[in-house]
Amino acid sequence: MGSAPRIAIDAMGGDTGPAVMLAGAACAHARRDDLCFLMFGDKALVRAELDKHKRLKDAVEIVHCDDVIAGSEKPSQAIRRAKTTSMGRAIAAVKSGQAQAALSAGNTGALMAMSKLSLRTIPGIDRPALAALLPTLGENDLVMLDLGANTEADTQNLVQWAVMGAAYSRIALDLERPRVQLLNIGTEELKGTDTLKEAAAILRDADYLGLRFDGFIEGDKISRGDVDVVVTDGFSGNIALKTAEGTARFVADLLRRAFTSSVRSKIGFLISRPATELLKHHLDPNNHNGAVFLGLNGIVVKSHGSANEKGVANAIRVAARLAREDLTRKIKDDLDNIASHRLPAAAQ
Repeated sequence: MGSAPRIAIDAMGGDTGPAVMLAGAACAHARRDDLCFLMFGDKALVRAELDKHKRLKDAVEIVHCDDVIAGSEKPSQAIRRAKTTSMGRAIAAVKSGQAQAALSAGNTGALMAMSKLSLRTIPGIDRPALAALLPTLGENDLVMLDLGANTEADTQNLVQWAVMGAAYSRIALDLERPRVQLLNIGTEELKGTDTLKEAAAILRDADYLGLRFDGFIEGDKISRGDVDVVVTDGFSGNIALKTAEGTARFVADLLRRAFTSSVRSKIGFLISRPATELLKHHLDPNNHNGAVFLGLNGIVVKSHGSANEKGVANAIRVAARLAREDLTRKIKDDLDNIASHRLPAAAQ
């Protein structure tokens, strides 16, 4: 699949900063030793953590940054300090070609604002979208977008996001023609807003694209495994994501209580432990960490702020694969395909 790209990492982002970011890089490097990194942050702090991972040393170049974006900082404030912060300089490394992808576990709003300002959007994309892989009961995960970058969306946005989500799915899930559906309050063609109906009509006729449009999907069907890409506005997408995460924690807590309620239940836990361990693995957000800002002229991946080293390593692998397989070019090719067929989504 080619050589591994260089990943620019904001070492100061997230809940624990350099400790988990360096540990995650070491974990990813242990699996693929041709990975290399540009670490942006306080050099003394980053160096202290790097000293704990001897095998990683030759794969890391540290770039000192005095400034850090706080988690509570407004994007409008963060943009003003893009050139001095670890987050801003990691993104700039992608723009300059020093790195092929950037990763941060820091402030999501600031990361989106800085990325859009520095890298700009791909021609034909009005707004970037935040996409992530979610677990399902099917043979593979699914791609869902937008997960919070845009609270509102028009018809063009939804069509463009469907194209981007399908391109991402073809790389991440190895699918030739991903099944795409729009999130709606019902599956009937008459249900939903005019925006959803118009987007569905366009996608239904776009059989020349590398996707299969399967109409609408309701929220309770997302995890069944019958769809590969779910498209919605960022407001609904973020609520759906947080609801799914909360439900997963709720189920895990219920099981924990049930298995510790009596001696008999503890014995039952020991008997069913293989099944509960499989459930725990499936619901662990670290196994799906690494949301992607789609629609930019470059790869930018957002790690969850509370991710552990396994989660950071997974986000690094996402960034490396998308860069290695040139996601940006594939999205551009699909957009050119839309333009050549004179669809409304390409009209300006």
